[in-house]
Amino acid sequence: MSIKQVQITFDCAEPERVARFWRAVLGHVVPPPPVGFATWDAFDRAQPPGHQGPAFASIDPTDGGPRLFFQRVPEGKVVKNRVHLDVRVGTGLVGAQRLAVLEAECARLVPLGAVRGQLLLADGVNESCLNMQDVEGNEFCLD
Repeated sequence: MSIKQVQITFDCAEPERVARFWRAVLGHVVPPPPVGFATWDAFDRAQPPGHQGPAFASIDPTDGGPRLFFQRVPEGKVVKNRVHLDVRVGTGLVGAQRLAVLEAECARLVPLGAVRGQLLLADGVNESCLNMQDVEGNEFCLD
């Protein structure tokens, strides 16, 4: 047996808001609505009360990456993520050139709702990266 697809799921309070953020970060798009529905709004309205708006998704338009799925959960985030995304904007770059790319991407993401975290400078083993948080406090790295 072989794995055909991977989906990364985010627990969140506002699925559509978090999905909108990650679509802007990654250049993703909204997937097509389920068969039989012209739009996601039409699908959502067809759901029973209490089950509307509980989830949203985001896909890579080139089919080059995993689908991101955002599901509403009742509890808030209380501890650091055990898994996080690395947004790889500085691949192959080192030193000042890498730092400039990380800072430029950070400057693009903060107006979208991201929160800047700690800059971790190259240490001889790992290259520099910048810790950040999305609109609901989920950690990710600019790498």
